[in-house]
Amino acid sequence: MFDDLLPFDPDANASAAGTPVHGFGHCNCRARGRRLFTGGLLAAAVLPAWAREGVDVGKKSWAVDLIPAAQVEQGAAQQYQQMMGQEAGKRALLPPDHPQTRRLRSIAARMIPFALPWNDRAQQWKWEVNLVVSPQLNAFCMPGGKIAFYYGILEKLKLSDDEVATIMGHEIAHALREHARERMAKTTGTRVGANLLSNLLGLGNLGDAAMQVGANLLTLTYSRSDESEADLVGMELAARSGYDPAAGVSLWEKMTQAAKGAPPQFLSTHPSSKTRIKEIQLSLPKVQGLYERSAKPPQRFEVAGPLR
Repeated sequence: MFDDLLPFDPDANASAAGTPVHGFGHCNCRARGRRLFTGGLLAAAVLPAWAREGVDVGKKSWAVDLIPAAQVEQGAAQQYQQMMGQEAGKRALLPPDHPQTRRLRSIAARMIPFALPWNDRAQQWKWEVNLVVSPQLNAFCMPGGKIAFYYGILEKLKLSDDEVATIMGHEIAHALREHARERMAKTTGTRVGANLLSNLLGLGNLGDAAMQVGANLLTLTYSRSDESEADLVGMELAARSGYDPAAGVSLWEKMTQAAKGAPPQFLSTHPSSKTRIKEIQLSLPKVQGLYERSAKPPQRFEVAGPLR
């Protein structure tokens, strides 16, 4: 299956003037090391007979239909380009040959094929995975498959591959379930949705609307139900990809410990508690069989050490 997943290709459009490169960004400079997933995902998305086994989170919220998905994804892509361009300009974007960048992209390459059935648009997303030099304990996946990890979360928590997969699955789940689009619709949906609709009808500037959407993505927070949903879907994605879903327990124990003192940015929108860990433990039987039957990663990566 994964032989059909093509490697990252250099982004030939990184020099577009005025294009922003987001948060979890493209200026008029070439963002060194940015890569993207290209075609080949369609064949990889064919799932085996046990595809319907796993978690059940129901239908997506009605609110997502209030804002066009294409505009949310366009705004997210522009904001991501801007952010990555800024990080590259500060020499804070690790290159594709860095061991931890290769690690993230390897895990993503295994996970993305199993993500596609969760969202019809995901097959057309230009998936990207980047690693930012920052002590923050943070990671995100923006609408449209724009993934970023901060080095601090890898190094300070000494994350195993299974724990990295848990975070990545959780963040990808937010994008697949369109939680950002839902939050925007529920908080500013009337104003933003009306503006976007007028743009679609030729009554406004699509570029400005997309930029406004992208900027709003930086300030969104998810609801408790969004987080629970992302936990469940993320567990299934990890399990199908060959990563132990039980790693969610050790991950959130580490995050809880790290939150003592100054809470990390990641926890400001990703609440951790004994209740949450218990919920993960109760849900493990739903995905354990998927994990046991999954093809396991042929390579395991070293835990992130201090940058030199």
